This record gives sequence, structure tokens and C-alpha cells, in this order.
Amino acid sequence: MLLDAAPVLPDAEYLVLSSRLIPGLDGGYTIATLARARQLAGAGVAEGAGPQLLTFDPGTLEAHAEHRATFHQSGALTDTSRMRNLFDEARDDHGGAAAWLRAAADPARTARDGVEYRTIADEAGRPFVALPVISGDPDWHLSREAVQIHDADGAVIGGVAGFGGLYLAWLQHIAAGLGERPIVVICESRQLGELIASWADPRVRIVHTIHTIHLEAPYTADAPMNTLWTRWLGLADRFDAVVWPTATQRDDVVARFGASAHHAVVPNPIPAVTRRDDLREDGLVVVLGRLAPGKRVDQAIRAFLAADVAGTRMEIWGGGPEQDRLAGLIDELGVSDRVVLSGYTDDPGRVLDRAALVVTATAFEGQPLSIVEALLHGAPVVSYDARYGIRDVLQQGGGVLVPGGDVEALGEALRRVLTDDELRARLSAEGPAVAAAWSPERSLAALTAVIADVVQRPSRRA
Repeated sequence: MLLDAAPVLPDAEYLVLSSRLIPGLDGGYTIATLARARQLAGAGVAEGAGPQLLTFDPGTLEAHAEHRATFHQSGALTDTSRMRNLFDEARDDHGGAAAWLRAAADPARTARDGVEYRTIADEAGRPFVALPVISGDPDWHLSREAVQIHDADGAVIGGVAGFGGLYLAWLQHIAAGLGERPIVVICESRQLGELIASWADPRVRIVHTIHTIHLEAPYTADAPMNTLWTRWLGLADRFDAVVWPTATQRDDVVARFGASAHHAVVPNPIPAVTRRDDLREDGLVVVLGRLAPGKRVDQAIRAFLAADVAGTRMEIWGGGPEQDRLAGLIDELGVSDRVVLSGYTDDPGRVLDRAALVVTATAFEGQPLSIVEALLHGAPVVSYDARYGIRDVLQQGGGVLVPGGDVEALGEALRRVLTDDELRARLSAEGPAVAAAWSPERSLAALTAVIADVVQRPSRRA
């Protein structure tokens, strides 16, 4: 029997753009971005070294080196030399800005009176660039206030048009050294996307990924959006493809805003695990994730208590701003013998292997990574039907969905799964097959199809 050949990525240069990649920050976003880079490395990009990972945060050389080392040691980064930072490369070893940045400086673009600046210097204290400080403005990245460029003597020799001018100058410098092959740019940040939407290099194809929900409360398909999303959707058709993590979110966006952009679905890859059913503990209900208001862990607690199943207990794993309030609620309800705040874990897989089931009461989600991981470990999931991703997973099996915000229904579903051994066993058995839709193989096949399509078409910015 012949097996289908693995998909082959187009012959191209690959760049992955992220505003920052810092260990321990940005949760699922950082995990998903690095997973995509590893996925491309595994598919043979740069002979296995992977795409160039380009970041834009103005940290120090030492900090960025530490970030790369940490990611490499954890297996999240294939080749540390492929992770580059704008500000690391914007300085010259002999002082001042790098040659490519000095060449981009316009002598006529100067700082306006009254604009505050943050000067960035190298380890010897020599300034090389100064950034305008746009305080209290969520759209700071769109400012066209001059970014000032210094020479080796510390003098300002000119400027570029805001952060967009700075970022594009670096990207154009990188692209200039890549030859004539197509350049596939996978943009993982909406702020960066807004700033590179005018990049008209005919070699460049921009595939813009999405990581988060685009809606605000009450998170219905027609709910309001913040200004950043509204503005971004207005220029989405400039990208060669927009990649959504779930079909449901893609469909909601197309229904509301039309299909002028090229919309595609690529699930974020979640690798297979070796589950340990021998660790399963009867009656153990687990909440796993950040303790933030939108996760509504208090509702999960109340639903668990309403289920009122003898011999059961709840462990809540994670940290966050809601921790003290949840501790107070547990004390107020007098249930510390059954509901425990277990803190942060560096081995979530073991927690999921121990769980009889996992419950989530989240108000919204961006991608269903935690749900898929639970199913891979054989832990059924009882959840609110919240946008986005949860329905995409659980309607295929492995868990139970109830209407969002209905604590009573959540409690009833918990009671049903906890008291029905046959149902719980069936849901546990379904989990891995359902989770396979998010396998690295299927994710790579979907991503390869998108890239192959955009490479053969003209750029949308030509």
C-alpha cells in the first residue's frame, strides 16, 4: 500500500515576523509562533535550520541571547542563529547605527519640538537610534514621528518615518540579501501587519496568521470590535493570505466583512503525546490555564459544586490576577477540602493524565490549544460553547458543550460525565482521533497548500 507523499513547500526564502518572542510571555502566541517555525524547519526550510525568526522589541543583546538560548534548550528553537532582532542589528560595532540604517536616514526628517524621545544605546553607551515616545496611545506603532538615527560620533544624521519606516528599512535590508527567489513572509502580529501592508517588493508574499479572537463582549458574531481589529480588517485584502486557526472564526469574518481578502484555515500544530492512563484519578476535575477574568474560573467552581458528586474534587492549576479573588471565594464557600488552587505547573501533561475530566468556563478563546491537549491526554472536556475553537473541536467528540454562561447547564454536564463511567470512557477514547485534526502533519499540509497558492499568484501589493 502506497502512502501519500508528504507535502513539499515551495522553493523560497522564509521569514517569520513576531513583535517579540520572550520566554514566559504571551502564552499560546509564543508557543504557536515557535511551533510554526519548528514545523517549517522539519519540512526542510533552509536545510532544516528553519525560517529566519525576526523580532522587533528593543531589548539588549544579552537579553535576546538569553531568550534564544532558553528556547533552544527547551527544544522550541531549532537553530539560534536563525532568530534575529532589529535592534541587535541596528547598531554598528564601531558605534552609531548600522550602515543599512544610516543609508535609510533622511536628513530632512527631524524631531519636532515637544516630542519626547527614548534613546537606545549600545553596551558602551553610544546612541544609535532614538524612538519617539507616544504615551497613552494604543496606536503608537502608527505614529510617523521621526525615528532619529545617530552616527558613530553620536550626532543625529536624519530620521525615518516612524516605527513603520524603521521596521521596513530592516526588512528591505534583509530582503536585499536573499537573491531572486520568492520570499514568503509569515507575519504573526497584527501591529506588524499594519506596518508592512505596503511592502511592494514583487518577490514578497505575506501570509498573515491570526492568534486571537477579533470580538469584544458579548463575543457574538456581530459583537463590537476594538479599533485595532477594525482598522486591520480594512486592509486585510493587501495580504496574500490571511490564515485563521479555526473554520468558525474564518466563516464569521467572511460572513460579516466579505471575502475580498484571501482567507484560509490552518490549525496550529499540536504534537502527539504519550498519555498515561495509569495515572488517571477517579473524581478529579481539573481547571488548567491562566487565572484571568475572562476565564471565569469562579463559574467553573460553582458548576462543580452544583454537580455535587460524592468523592470528587477540583484542582485549579495556573496563576494570574484572579488568584486572590478565587482563594477568597473558596474560603467564603467553605470548600477548601474539595477545591484547591494548585499553582503553576511545569508539567501540564501529567496534570491532564491525572484528570478524570477537564472543565473550562471561558468567555472567549482564540485557539483551542488547551482543549486539544486535554483530548490528547485522554481527559474529556466539559466546556461552555465559546468563540473560538472549542466548538470546532468538541462537536467532533471528546467532550460536552453547554451554552456559554449557563452555570446550571455546566454543572449538569459535569454531573452526567462524572457519574456515567461508560460515557466518560467513550469520550476519553474519542479524544485522540478528534485531536488529530490539529496534528503537525495536517497543519503542515494546510500551510503548504496556502503558501503554494500565494507563491504562484502575483503579489497583492504589486
